[in-house]
Amino acid sequence: MSMFGIEFKMRRRIIGKFEEVGAISKKTAVQFTAANLDLQEQFWLPYFGGSFIASITKPAGQLYYFKG
Repeated sequence: MSMFGIEFKMRRRIIGKFEEVGAISKKTAVQFTAANLDLQEQFWLPYFGGSFIASITKPAGQLYYFKG
């Protein structure tokens, strides 16, 4: 699998877990432990949340949410 394929797969897995727990806004943001992210997903989280076009946002502290 190419790097793009792995990135796409991980992004979908992480976004799906945030949507499952209802973390879709700043008000409903949760810690990654509440979203039941496994270790591999936790390692990818800063990568997806670190760009200016990120769909996974970290508003404050250790809270994250998906902005679709």
